[in-house]
Amino acid sequence: MIEEPAIAIPHELERAFRAHHGLVFRTAYRVTGNAADAEDVLQSVFLRLLRRAPQSDAMENEESYLRRAAINAALDVIRSRQSDRTVELVEVPTRGSEGEVTELRQALGRALSKLQPRSAEIFTLRFIEGLSNPEIARMLGISQVLVAVTVYRTRQQLRKELGEYLGDRS
Repeated sequence: MIEEPAIAIPHELERAFRAHHGLVFRTAYRVTGNAADAEDVLQSVFLRLLRRAPQSDAMENEESYLRRAAINAALDVIRSRQSDRTVELVEVPTRGSEGEVTELRQALGRALSKLQPRSAEIFTLRFIEGLSNPEIARMLGISQVLVAVTVYRTRQQLRKELGEYLGDRS
């Protein structure tokens, strides 16, 4: 039996993985609502980081970078499954039947996948990750006003997109 040589993993990447793999997984799970997809996102994020490692030894804010990378990769998963209507997202308080809740989750997943990447990222950070506008502004290096305007416009766009589902719930 021939053994394949082990892949040398840079110490910093291993340290980052040990420190932040839970954050990346939880973030991806909140966006996708699916553990298998969250695992795929986790792997993708750290593979990207491995490829990126030789270019820069240290990141300004490692946790912020990894959270954003997880959100973007999870949104990519949702977009790639746009034709598959089984995308689930975070838990939604139930007022209706299980079928209605599932249908709403799927509709929200489709609506999020249609947003511009920056809008989807800001919306996800605000309403799925629960960060405040000032925290998002610092994380993304933009003004709080831009965050607030983006959140407002994105909510309006999602309201239009999800109108039939929110009709008697809003």
